[in-house]
Amino acid sequence: MDRPAATLGLRHVALNVRDLKICEHFYVDLLGMAVEWRPDADNVYLSSGNDNLALHRVDEAAAATGQRLDHVGFFIASPEQVDEWHAFLKQHDVEIKATPRTHRDGARSFYCADPEGAIVQIIFHPPMLA
Repeated sequence: MDRPAATLGLRHVALNVRDLKICEHFYVDLLGMAVEWRPDADNVYLSSGNDNLALHRVDEAAAATGQRLDHVGFFIASPEQVDEWHAFLKQHDVEIKATPRTHRDGARSFYCADPEGAIVQIIFHPPMLA
């Protein structure tokens, strides 16, 4: 199988944070990002127009033992490419962490691991293509 069309680049990062309110203040009020979506009280998605930063609240125990970086995301141009990338990476024995699914906001993605275990998301995210 040939490699699918190129990604649109690394434009998504997700961080695990202890204090969601103060982190949102930093990124929104100080750095000028805007709230794109707030699915629940423990998660907020921010953007400065051509990127996406997800803040995920974690408790003190998880913060003390886990890493701050949750995952990085590579944007792609269509929901169909999510499945193409999934098949391509699976064919190359890449560890798949979560199979493709469509999210509540219309995005479609899956997760895999890089050779060192970092989580990588391949994602079609409609607001970023407008």
